[in-house]
Amino acid sequence: MNLDRLTTEQRNKNTMNLDTLSTIDILRLMNDEDKRVPTSVRKELPQIEKVVEAVKQSFNQGGHLIYVGAGTSGRLGILDAAECVPTFNADPSMVQGLIAGGISAMTVAVEGAEDSRNLGEEDLKNIHLTDKDTVLGIAASGRTPYVIGALEYAKKVGATTASLACNNNAEISKHADINIEVQVGPEVLTGSTRLKSGTAQKLVLNMISTASMISIGKVYKNLMVDVKPTNDKLVERSKSIIRQATDCSYEVADQFFHEADNNVKLAIVMILTNLSKEEAKQRLNDSKGFVRNVIESEV
Repeated sequence: MNLDRLTTEQRNKNTMNLDTLSTIDILRLMNDEDKRVPTSVRKELPQIEKVVEAVKQSFNQGGHLIYVGAGTSGRLGILDAAECVPTFNADPSMVQGLIAGGISAMTVAVEGAEDSRNLGEEDLKNIHLTDKDTVLGIAASGRTPYVIGALEYAKKVGATTASLACNNNAEISKHADINIEVQVGPEVLTGSTRLKSGTAQKLVLNMISTASMISIGKVYKNLMVDVKPTNDKLVERSKSIIRQATDCSYEVADQFFHEADNNVKLAIVMILTNLSKEEAKQRLNDSKGFVRNVIESEV
């Protein structure tokens, strides 16, 4: 395929004299171009919604969300997957990121890895992909062989397949049940898709993982009540969340945080319903983790 046909590889007419500009003018120009990204993402919200619904279905039947990409796209997938663990107290297997060349490719480019369809298939085999999972292939160009190979294998297994590209009529779209194509236009620095394309991908991945987690009860109001308190900052954030959810004092939040074995959801339910720890735990289990459902059932 001729790369010149790809929007992501074309030259940006607004930046033809990039190397002659002052630092502040370069920054202004980059900022102006970045403003186009959210508008481009918004046009794809109906497709993003379909992916979220697919992921929700996967989670509800014990499946997983698997991001697959190369280079910047792969790194962004791994980043989003890693951040789901502390934010939503998600099991590390729940959202996973695969990158062409393996984890070492996070910091050092692994030459040729992205050109292999077989590697995409092998990496999914290694994590024991099933038909309960959703696989999201990410490629700014929309033509990465590693991603296509992964999507082809995922289809054979019966997993739901989705794609995220930054070009129209992307090749990976042909291999996915649901396709997202965010057109951000030519990059400030020709072909450097870690810029606008990378920003667009980050926004979309944030939307997919966050909305999916909300849909399975990981959020109460706008609070991350399933946060995993793995350090001092997150312990204090947990107590703050309890206070914001219940309007209690710091002392009460601290007391119930410890009584609930550092479980923020459990502490909130105990405070708002006056249920015992065991009763609150049972009600949460019965409501599949939705705090609001427990609270409203007690009113």
